[in-house]
Amino acid sequence: MSANNYLFSGSIVAIVTPMDSSGEIDFVRLKSLVEHHIAAGTDAIVSVGTTGEAATLSIDENVKTILKTVEFADGRIPVIAGAGANATSEAIVMTKLLNDSGVAGCLSVVPYYNKPTQEGMYQHFKAIAECTDLPQILYNVPSRTGSDLLPETIARLSKVENIVAVKEATGDLSRVKKIKELAGDAFIFLSGDDATGLESIKLGGQGVISVTNNVAAADMAKMCHLALNGQFDEAEKINERLMALHKNLFVESNPIPVKWAAYRLGLIDSPTLRLPLTTLSEHLQPKVEEALNIAGLL
Repeated sequence: MSANNYLFSGSIVAIVTPMDSSGEIDFVRLKSLVEHHIAAGTDAIVSVGTTGEAATLSIDENVKTILKTVEFADGRIPVIAGAGANATSEAIVMTKLLNDSGVAGCLSVVPYYNKPTQEGMYQHFKAIAECTDLPQILYNVPSRTGSDLLPETIARLSKVENIVAVKEATGDLSRVKKIKELAGDAFIFLSGDDATGLESIKLGGQGVISVTNNVAAADMAKMCHLALNGQFDEAEKINERLMALHKNLFVESNPIPVKWAAYRLGLIDSPTLRLPLTTLSEHLQPKVEEALNIAGLL
């Protein structure tokens, strides 16, 4: 199956949510970011995921931001909605609110803090999927949630009709083959780790849900498209130039560094985040600026 036959593939941006200096969402800048990604060749947008500060937006703000992103995209680029929660009931409410929104699918994170069992995670995602016809992307990021959605559980969930993909942010490349073997080749594997994203495509993955894409959209799109076409040498050259970004955009918790980087490039008007997140520490700003320079963005 070629990448073009998969519902979700390529370079997918986990887009930042622009805010003004008081922490209010800046929809003017959000519109310009959507235009920026369309022009750069980004394949899809994840609205209000981890990088979009979903955790500090109210449900109303989450939904409004997603709906505005869909409106600004105007059918030119798929929008995937961040719709996860650590309570199954809350995730169902959020997902139902998006049923007729025009989103292409939902990204649903493993429940965080409460540390469910594998059976609990299976029942959680199954219940969400059964409340909607929207395609569902599982999101496994144990470093943040405290729980690891194992390949065997992903394989069980892949049998639920509208659970079509996983975003794997462990950086464990052995999982690409294992998940493909257990869930079948039609099940979509998306890397959630920029530093190993290219390698995951080489191993059979379909693309990357990327933080780096926020500041290097055209390069990420070109790299993913080359890799999906088997042109790995050319893709590797781009990836080498972006590797400092892949690493230095995580010198503090995401999205602190990438929001500062987007501000430094003039893509947003303020690096403001909502508490408890604070702006990138001054002593780390040169590391992010250096990565932007290495990437040829400054």
